[in-house]
Order: sequence, then structure tokens, then C-alpha cells
Amino acid sequence: MGTTRAVDGGTPSGRPDPSAPLGVFDSGLGGLTVVRALRATCPHEDIIYLGDTARVPYGTRSPETVIRYALGCAGVLTSRGVKAIVVACNTVSAVALEMLRVELDLPVLGVILPGARAAVAASRGKPVGILGTAGTIASGAYLRAVASLSTRTEVIAQAAPLLVPLAEEGWTEGEVPRLVARRYLEPVIARGARCVLLGCTHYPLLRGVIEEQGAALAGEPVLVVDSAAAIADETSSFLAERGQANDAEHEGRLDLLVTDVPKSFEIAAARFLGEATKGAEQIDL
Repeated sequence: MGTTRAVDGGTPSGRPDPSAPLGVFDSGLGGLTVVRALRATCPHEDIIYLGDTARVPYGTRSPETVIRYALGCAGVLTSRGVKAIVVACNTVSAVALEMLRVELDLPVLGVILPGARAAVAASRGKPVGILGTAGTIASGAYLRAVASLSTRTEVIAQAAPLLVPLAEEGWTEGEVPRLVARRYLEPVIARGARCVLLGCTHYPLLRGVIEEQGAALAGEPVLVVDSAAAIADETSSFLAERGQANDAEHEGRLDLLVTDVPKSFEIAAARFLGEATKGAEQIDL
């Protein structure tokens, strides 16, 4: 990540302790795909993840409410001494990122710009398809992000809300997810997109079926870009450039916080993370 990207994370007034954990939050389970990517890319970093399961989903809330919820989540993570916050929620990244950067005295990174950057690079000037929740698509955040990077890249945005419950229920294979993915991909592929950005952190669990149905519709491979992997790569570069990466000898630890239903969260978390979890602590916002 070059110097032109430094503004992506804001500018803190002090220098956090490199051994401090990263804070990550989302409205529920989806952000765990970001955690999974971070643990693969930044294995030496301790991570505190907060899932606001008592108030999920954020996508149906007003911008004012999303901002209030986001500030509450960020406040919890800040109180636990994190050195930076990764917003693993497309809705918050779309409407509350700048407010978080104004209010917090530490770097804040969101998923939208890194995902858009990866998609623009992968598309090589051809149309980019974006699948996201209704709220994220309606916000126009990805369209603005792509336009800020390339005025020549056409964006074909498609709301794909049914992919979220499929991911949460573990329905990632079989006829139902194939039919749903095909329905959402048809207008995107028909307009020429051969690169599809997963604009929701739930969607990486369905990457296989999205690639399969995209290729079937296009008659050629369709490149699928994962915004979770993109933000993990940029977080790694961000920390390295600022000398804030943890000791390479340290084995990163993951702590999970939730605002409701910790037991059911733990069960689903193992599927999203691809590894067993030690349990989630319930907190009150």
C-alpha cells in the first residue's frame, strides 16, 4: 500500500503500542469473514471482535441510528486498548466511517474502498458487478468508491439480500443457493461484468456457487473479488508502514464479544472462521 493510501485509515495523534490488539466490529456474524482473512494475513496480531447481535441488521436502520450504533461499538473496542479499528460492516463503512474518524483518536479502516480498489484492478477497465445488501447498494458507496479510483469503470450494482440468510444457515451448496445466486447474477453478467465484487461480508461463504453460476451465465470464468481479503491486505500494509505490526514471534489471539445470544453465535462463528472458537463474551451496549 503506497503513500497515497495513508488517508484510508485516518491519522491518530499518538502512536499506539504495536502489541495492542486490532479491534474489529460488525452488526453480527458477517464480519467474521474479515477476521478470518486478517488471521491469515496478519497471524501475529491479537484481535478483539465485537458482533452487535442484539441490534442486527444495520442495513435497515437510518444513517443516524447506524452512526450511533457504530460509535457505541467503537467505544467498547477503544476502552479495551485497541491500536486500530477495522469496520467489518459495509453499512457502517458506507454511512459512518468519516464520523468514526472524527470522533476517535486512532486509525479506522473500512471495507468499501479496499474492495473497490481490488475490483478496479482486477477488472482492467471492464464493467464491475457488485453484489451487496439492499442498504449498501442503495447508499451508492461502492459506486462512489469506484468512481474515485477510475472514472472509466462502469459499476453494475445488484442487491442480493437472500445471500445473507443462506450464509448464516450454512446453505452454501445445493440447488437453493445456486438458483438464488443465478437470479442475482443474471442482470450483472448480461451487462458485461466479468468481475464481481462481494460487497457484503457474508458472501465469501458462497463464493464457490457465485463463481460457478457466474461462469455458467457468462460462458467463461468470472473473477470474484472478496472485500474481506482486500481489507486484510490493506490492514497488513497499513500496520507495516507505520511500524505498528506486532512481534513476528507472537501468536495472534482472538477474543469474541457479542451483545446477545452468545451460544448460537459461537456455533455459527466456527463456520465463518473456519476454526473452532473458545466462546464469546456477552456485553451490554
